Amino acid sequence: METFETDVLVVGAGPAGLTASALLARAGVKAIGITKYPGTADSPRAHITNQRTAEVLRDLGVEDRLRQAAMPHELMGTQIFATSFAGLELSRTSAWGAGIDRRTDYQTASPSSMSNIAQHKLEPIILEAAARNGADIRFNHELVDLHQDRDGVTARVVERTTGREQQIRSKYLIGADGGRSLVAAKAGFEFDGRFNIGEAISIWLEADLAAYTRHRSGAIAFITPQASDIWMSIWPCVTPWTEWNPFFFRHGWAPGATDEETLQGYIREAIGDPTVPFKIKKISPWQVNHVVAKSYRSGRVFLAGDAAHRHSPANGLGSNTSVQDSYNLAWKLSLVLSGRADEGLLDSYNDERQPVGRKVIDRAMKSHVEIEPWSEAAGLKPGMNGQDAKHNIEELFGASDVGATRRKALLAGVDLMNYQFNAHGVELGQRYRSGAIASFEPFPEYQRDPELFFQPDAVPGSHIPHVWVQHGGAEISTLDVCDYSAFTLIVGAAGDRWGEAAASVASEVGVPIAFARIGLRQDFDDMYGEWINIREVSDQGCLLVRPDRFIAWRSHDLPCDPAAALRQAMRSILGRSGVR
Repeated sequence: METFETDVLVVGAGPAGLTASALLARAGVKAIGITKYPGTADSPRAHITNQRTAEVLRDLGVEDRLRQAAMPHELMGTQIFATSFAGLELSRTSAWGAGIDRRTDYQTASPSSMSNIAQHKLEPIILEAAARNGADIRFNHELVDLHQDRDGVTARVVERTTGREQQIRSKYLIGADGGRSLVAAKAGFEFDGRFNIGEAISIWLEADLAAYTRHRSGAIAFITPQASDIWMSIWPCVTPWTEWNPFFFRHGWAPGATDEETLQGYIREAIGDPTVPFKIKKISPWQVNHVVAKSYRSGRVFLAGDAAHRHSPANGLGSNTSVQDSYNLAWKLSLVLSGRADEGLLDSYNDERQPVGRKVIDRAMKSHVEIEPWSEAAGLKPGMNGQDAKHNIEELFGASDVGATRRKALLAGVDLMNYQFNAHGVELGQRYRSGAIASFEPFPEYQRDPELFFQPDAVPGSHIPHVWVQHGGAEISTLDVCDYSAFTLIVGAAGDRWGEAAASVASEVGVPIAFARIGLRQDFDDMYGEWINIREVSDQGCLLVRPDRFIAWRSHDLPCDPAAALRQAMRSILGRSGVR
């Protein structure tokens, strides 16, 4: 049996696995990525890419490729609810921060914008970044068993094209092998929540719906038929306006027929124009789950992506959370494997990301349920005959008191769905508490709804705030001031002694600490004074930012011995054995 040795084995080459492979390769970590599939995703699957994920792709150098391949943010914003594309529009709202009341929130929160890109278009972009960094990713290689001991993990792998067995011995293993994770099963991970709550059907199809969508451009359309056994179908756009990936839900996520003839009927009904031809490219039944791993770490095995959290597609959080899982883990593995950090640093991956996963699955499930008040007000129920449906619609938009009450409920239902379509705080507002945060200060109280609105701050455990600064004749984000290969010490105009401390401590611990002075007319010029207003420390203070752009520690002013203070912070994060 052929045997390979590596530091990290990444099982899976979806958004989480590819991101992990790309980042580990860039950090110089010896890693092998495997997937049983012959290539990247062969169908659209996930769609919405939020700002925090776009920032990761920005860091990997492929944000421009994302913009080229995706439906841009300016086309995503109109969310319609209709009886069919050609039929009666029941409601309309603005989504994904495109409304005039939310646009500024999104633009000021990040240098990156949201986009709509199907997974089969996104994965090759991340693969491109991985290949550029020299990642070793092996397609058609299927994990069949694994065993871990005190020193590492032994994986048994079959090369599917030849049937030959291989053994891969690694120091750590990342299970990014999706919702039916063999890694999770073999390594004994336990889950909280409910499996197989119900069933849905995803269809990838071609249909030119430009006449019904171009004037009300949006990433997704919700179609509620007047008389059908389908409760609702959700139509993400793959390519404007000719390619679609609708999900069909029966009432209560009940199972039902998935033959092509039945599904063609659902599609015709949803389009509402019998003259529009369509072509089905793929049919994919799938289960609705609401589960999260109780722990993301078991010894030397970690879970990331759908292997760790599985939920409804509501809010479009799945692939985003997956990419961000790997962004959190890769730099920690790099430091531990190089001997510059204690192995205990890896516990912070679970401590930081598992609570995020739990919130994500709960938000997604809650969002799915929160469609029901709107649906009840609309009055279109599965199995209703055509005459009753017609009467309900006439009543809804008629002049009666009952109609007025139902319209009020309908609009209230649309407002409630803001928690699915404009949940900016859910998308960006992660706050961490773990051993990888060197000082704990209370987070500021939220001034607005924390799920709907992102509130940046400079407290350790929060993501570094984005503002535009000028450097080298160009405007860059404060996120770009930082580097994934290093910690970054950000200071103000009076930060000279912090620069000396950063050089000294970096040499001691063997971990790069970049030094950046941000302020009015400093090297990174805070032209508008926005950084001064949000940094929450004095000109003599500092912020220590981790490679993943989360603030790990800060000093409000200059201590008597800045090197000692910084040394203590870095030792706290890395562990004493990480100090050389």
